Amino acid sequence: MAKLTKNQKLVAEKIEVGKAYTLKEASQLVKDITTTKFDASVDIDMRLGVDPRKANQMVRGVATLPNGTGKTVRVLCLCTPDQEAAAKEAGADYVGLDEYIDKIKGGWTDVDVIITMPSIMGKIGALGRILGPRGLMPNPKSGTVTMNPAQAVREVKMGKIDFKVDKTGIVHTSIGKVSFSAEKIAENAREFINTIIKLKPAAAKGTYIKSIYLSSTMSRGVKVDPKAVDEI
Repeated sequence: MAKLTKNQKLVAEKIEVGKAYTLKEASQLVKDITTTKFDASVDIDMRLGVDPRKANQMVRGVATLPNGTGKTVRVLCLCTPDQEAAAKEAGADYVGLDEYIDKIKGGWTDVDVIITMPSIMGKIGALGRILGPRGLMPNPKSGTVTMNPAQAVREVKMGKIDFKVDKTGIVHTSIGKVSFSAEKIAENAREFINTIIKLKPAAAKGTYIKSIYLSSTMSRGVKVDPKAVDEI
């Protein structure tokens, strides 16, 4: 039988097999068991009691994390000239229209989020084959197609994230960094979980939240008790 490494022993000592922790406890444990030399991301995985193949059970939305994600998000704002100054002031990394559409057609996609306006979607539609597979296509449901692009830029820079349940019924996203305090990790996780709860489809039957796990890059998952999410 293979011997446990030093880090594996550390995890085994701190995490009780099969135990579900409060959100506060899980947030601290993720910090305690992370041994990477870089500032690892903290992720949350929620298995939902929905069938994503049915349109009336799709769970998709946005959440604004109170403490941000800890990541530098590169934002491209494709807007009309009258909106450019406001978008730049809001923090957009790239602002313009035709020149960036041409760059994207040439293969440039060095951004994390693209925000645009309804009147411009006609021009952007042709970029679907490039942006779609990379998850960059603007969408009204995620707030990236809006009449107020500057406000959308500001929200993304402050920690707004969009998410969608995958085909297996799991929602996965990053909610911070290991360098965050356990309190900030818990606050971000709680906001995300409560957002998911509010989005429960009317057609979903039985147990809605089947499981919740917190983990960091390359760490073991820590099980969270859904009934203890609000415990302080």
